[in-house]
Amino acid sequence: MKRTKIERDDLSSDLKKSSTSTTSTDDDSKPTDKNFGFGQVKPLDEVGFKKFLENIKHAKQECGPIIDYPYDERRSRCINGIKAKDNGEYRGVSYWMFRDQRIDDNWALICAQKFALQHKCPLYVTFFLMSHYSVAGTRQYEFLLGGLQQVEKQCQKLGIQFHLELGYAKDLIVEYCEENEIDFVVADFCPLRDPLSWVEEAGRKLKKKNIPLYQVDAHNIVPVWITSNKQEFAARTIRPKIHNNLKDFLTEIPALQKHPYQPEQAAELTDWDKAWGHLKIDTSVKPVAWARPGTINGYRMLYEFITQRLKRYDDDRNLPTKHALSCLSPYYHFGQLSVQRAILCLTTKEVKSKASKAVDAYVEECVVRRELSDNFCFYCPDYDNINGAPDWAKKSIEAHRKDKREYIYSQEELQFAKTHDKVWNASQVQLLQEGKMHGYLRMYWAKKILEWTPNVEEALRIAMLFNDKYELDGRDPNGYVGIMWSIVGVHDRPWTERPIFGKVRYMNYNGCSRKFDIDWLAKIYH
Repeated sequence: MKRTKIERDDLSSDLKKSSTSTTSTDDDSKPTDKNFGFGQVKPLDEVGFKKFLENIKHAKQECGPIIDYPYDERRSRCINGIKAKDNGEYRGVSYWMFRDQRIDDNWALICAQKFALQHKCPLYVTFFLMSHYSVAGTRQYEFLLGGLQQVEKQCQKLGIQFHLELGYAKDLIVEYCEENEIDFVVADFCPLRDPLSWVEEAGRKLKKKNIPLYQVDAHNIVPVWITSNKQEFAARTIRPKIHNNLKDFLTEIPALQKHPYQPEQAAELTDWDKAWGHLKIDTSVKPVAWARPGTINGYRMLYEFITQRLKRYDDDRNLPTKHALSCLSPYYHFGQLSVQRAILCLTTKEVKSKASKAVDAYVEECVVRRELSDNFCFYCPDYDNINGAPDWAKKSIEAHRKDKREYIYSQEELQFAKTHDKVWNASQVQLLQEGKMHGYLRMYWAKKILEWTPNVEEALRIAMLFNDKYELDGRDPNGYVGIMWSIVGVHDRPWTERPIFGKVRYMNYNGCSRKFDIDWLAKIYH
């Protein structure tokens, strides 16, 4: 598969260039080879896109300078018990970037810069690149590293030091802070087990050096610990809690300013070839053509969604044969685009007046359901196994554990779409080829894995493996919760009891045939 050129233009300079500057080569401006089977990509309105970026820039400037901005401290929590002091002496501040890989609209970086400005010291953005993470491979790491190249360039323009460190933060962070005279660290937030444990371990080590470690939820609009202090039962229980907090947290986001305080030795340019050489990953799963990395490309996809697909979102989002989805999930997953920025853009009077129902539907999916997923993973350590299922589902599935299955497929047969089911095969082929799967198909896909494997544990294992290996946005709370909803009824209710599934919601082939053209789907993905 051809690798696309990475667009590295920083966002501030992009506003000053001609509207053609964001399509850097002839190849980049061509439609992708498939466009999900919907024909050629409609060209983006470059003049409109430039105005879109200018409007964002103007709104951010209205917030005033970072040092005067009333940052809401509720977005932050102290990890290691060492409290930051307003009148203390600090030689440097580091934002430990992990989940939110962007400069724009990043509350963790805003918090870090405000503190650095108050204490008149250098500001660092530090990304610790592990040799591998879960089963992510070339597909995911090309997107990740492509985005980080844009981050580095933006840091250079803003006088912020960017360091790509090779290894685990928990192992390197103390030495890194000592070498760079850093006395305060801000981390972003991820609710998954491993990242949480890394932050806790790093916090313990930094505590011995009397270095505060704070964590900022820069991913959710409402910080997960503010929305609720417990695992929520379903969307209906978390929805009012989120909406009640939006008036405080769905605010305009200030722009970073050029940082005036510099270290004696500026950061060297990153050796990206060395970074690739450091990785020990699966190279068999190739990058995708439809999603190009970096915040500027996230903005382009957002603008394309608003101007080309949003009006159909409410009616067509559950139809795999209609091109109505946002296609923003990779940018959200890697933190290259702020969900809060997307919602601010979608809820303007101009946009809402043209597609009010669609905007409301997208807010439900992107804010309520997405933040419900973070809530589940944060408060339920068993977010990816049977122990995380609700009690009614565990009892029901256990009662049907020995039910006879008409079909049993091996992992390899499932992996390469060798089943009797045209819908399932097309769904798996879409996953293999495009690194994504339509949301409606994902539900059907996961439920059939339960039906065609020996037991629920094996079904969860295979579904999680395929999700993490092939999805561009795998290894994500949203993906884990989607699988848990489909297979073990998380955030759902009991339904009519039936073999194998017990009281977990059932989906079948005939239901799909009534909903969309299966033959069309199978022709595209075969």
